[in-house]
Formats: sequence, structure tokens, C-alpha cells
Amino acid sequence: PVPVAGDATGWSMDERLYNQVWGMFEDLARTVAAYRGAVDFADSRLDRELDEALSDPRHRLGDAGGDARETARARRDDLVAQARAVLDRDLAQLTAESEVVEPALPAAYARWDNPVWHGRGTPEEGPLALRLGNLSLPESPGLKIPMLMRLPMERGLWIDNGRTGSEAAMTMDTDRLRRAAMDMAVAHAARLLAVHPADRVSVHVIDAAGAGSAALAPLVRAGVLAGPPAAGAAGVAETLARLTRRVDLVQMALRAGAPEDLPPDLDPAEQLLIVHDFPHGFDDRAVTQLRYLADEGPSVGVHLLMVADRDEASAYGPLLDPLWRSLMRLSPVPDHHLADPWVQHAWTFEPDLPPPGSRVLDQALDRVAQARRAARG
Repeated sequence: PVPVAGDATGWSMDERLYNQVWGMFEDLARTVAAYRGAVDFADSRLDRELDEALSDPRHRLGDAGGDARETARARRDDLVAQARAVLDRDLAQLTAESEVVEPALPAAYARWDNPVWHGRGTPEEGPLALRLGNLSLPESPGLKIPMLMRLPMERGLWIDNGRTGSEAAMTMDTDRLRRAAMDMAVAHAARLLAVHPADRVSVHVIDAAGAGSAALAPLVRAGVLAGPPAAGAAGVAETLARLTRRVDLVQMALRAGAPEDLPPDLDPAEQLLIVHDFPHGFDDRAVTQLRYLADEGPSVGVHLLMVADRDEASAYGPLLDPLWRSLMRLSPVPDHHLADPWVQHAWTFEPDLPPPGSRVLDQALDRVAQARRAARG
């Protein structure tokens, strides 16, 4: 069948496209699982037939043993060829569907090189999901499935800038890897701001040592942050205390059945906290508050985006294990560390970043700043 963008169930085009992308992800997982299963079966049958041929005394002399082995290998190759033909057919169909779906995706789901990013204004409603990157499998590395995360976020994100996290990270220079991780965090924040209505999302940054200032420049220059990046131990404590207070107040209001009875100075927008260079500038109290935000924040609109090397926080020992487990780990370099919920394939995750030299991210942030100025009159 000829693929059509939006050919899935859903109340809106965005929901239909989301469900279609999820269906492509599931189809690719299952067709590759069937292929790998067929190859495993063919290999195991070959091993069994070779063992039987070697154990038969009649096959130890003359050409009978060689003929039996060749026949077994031919059967194995034939079965693998049949499985590969089915896989190639399914991959061709999924590739054709991807070529139709990818250009039709809205900004929240689209790659940064999609022309949809050159539109004007900001949306009137928030999106259903957000693109985090691309997923692929070794059998078809050219077929990229968008990795979409439903909104609002149910768990925080952790961009791992440590060199021991993967083979790809170990080959990179430390400074380049850390800059790539921070660029990825800024791209996620910019996308989140650009695909929501004005003043619907507030972004806070903790950069205790100021090491991420170069990567944060687009957000600072556009004036879309809730305040200057927090620096030093005092800045860390103040930012965490403010967001912890927000979580406490919203939870108390919800338990009392009066969500509208919040202090007038409380920002009603969704809150995103970007933490860079953890645990620099964090004392024990700050670490406890950060764990509290990671656990309790998502349910009341406070979300966490960590850019950190787990090894640098090893002094805390198992105390922080629940924190790392509560976050979705992403890599700033291509790495196979994500598993699907069906057959547990190791998927290669590749971050989606603006093309080198492109101003698409700056232009998106400029539109956000302009929309905020217009909304505030």
C-alpha cells in the first residue's frame, strides 16, 4: 500500500502522526526481531545437523560427511536468505512511510532541518509530544525513527556527558563531549519553548561554575530564561529553594481541593530546570532538594534536565542511585543504550541538533521572545 502521512487513529493530525510514528517504531522492532529469530533458528539447526553428521559413523569416511555438512549449510543459507528477503520488503515499506511522514511532522516532532521551523509565530496550544532524537537498528542504519516523548514529562532527562558511558563517548575529547551535551540540552529547551504558547514554559538554569555559558548564550541572548543562570553555591541554593517551594505549594493546594488558591507571585507556567556540572556547588541540602524535585516535581509541572557525569558524583555512593534511575538517560553522541518495551532491542540513539552554521535555533528563540513581549503588552 502507498503510505500516507497521518494514516493512524487519533482526534487530531498531531495525535495521528504521533501514533503513526509509534506504529513505525513497533513495526521495525517486530520485523527485525522476526529476522533475528529466523537467523538464530537457522544457526541452531545448522549446529544440530553438523553434530548429527559428525556423530554418525557412516559419515566419517568418504564423501558422505562432507556432503551432509554442505547440505546443512545450504539449508541454513536458504533460510537466512528467505528471512532477509522478508526483512528487506518490510524495511522498504517502512522507509517509504518515513519519507512521507517526516516532512509532514509538526515542529514539536520535526527535525531541526525541517522547513516547518521557518514558520512564523508560536502555537496556540501545547504539543502532544516532543522529539528527543532518532532511533535506528543495525539491520537498517539509514532508517531513522523519531524518538518522541509524551508531554507533560513524567520523568526527568539526564544527558550523560561522561566519557565512560559508551564506546563513542570514550573516543571523544572531554571538552568536546561536554559542549555537545550542553548544546543538546539547549536545543531541547529551545524546542520546548518554541512549540508552546508564550509564557507557557519557564526555563531555569543552574550552572554553578559557569562552564556552560558558551552553550547557553542563545537562551541568554534571546532573553527567554526565567532569570540569569544561577552561579555558585548561593545561586544553587536560591534556585532549588524557589522551585521546591513551588512544588510544596501546588501539592498542598491540590490536596486541599483548591488549585486556584495559590499565591499571586507563583508562576503558573510549566517549569524546566537545567542543571549543568552537577554536583559542583551542591551541598547535602541541595542534593536532597534536587532528589525531591526529580521525584515530586513532574506531577505538579516542575521538570528536570540534568547534564552530568555520574562518575563525578560517585562520592555520594548509593545515595544518588534512585536519582539516576528516575531519569531517562540520553547520550550526546550516537550510542545503543535504549531498549524498546516489546523485544528489548538495543536501539542506537542519535541526538537531533540544528545543522552546523544554521540560525534556525536563534530564529525560533527570537519568535518566542517576540511572542512573550506581545503577550505582556
